Amino acid sequence: MEIKMPKFSARLKELRKEKKITQVEMANLLECAENHYQRIEYGQINVSALTLEFLADFFEVSIDYLVGRTDKREINR
Repeated sequence: MEIKMPKFSARLKELRKEKKITQVEMANLLECAENHYQRIEYGQINVSALTLEFLADFFEVSIDYLVGRTDKREINR
């Protein structure tokens, strides 16, 4: 069963562009190939919980925001 997360894909791309980071730079940050990162951003690959946590921390947003469960960016700590 393939599960796609369109809000995650859109938000990941939006956050990356806000930080003015290229897909190549994101791939390097995640230690993956550029085409693998592109497939993540296009919603073709589901990411692990560890990757979600890393991305949320990197972009300083909650995981719920990143995956589209809320529109509030704040992290509850």
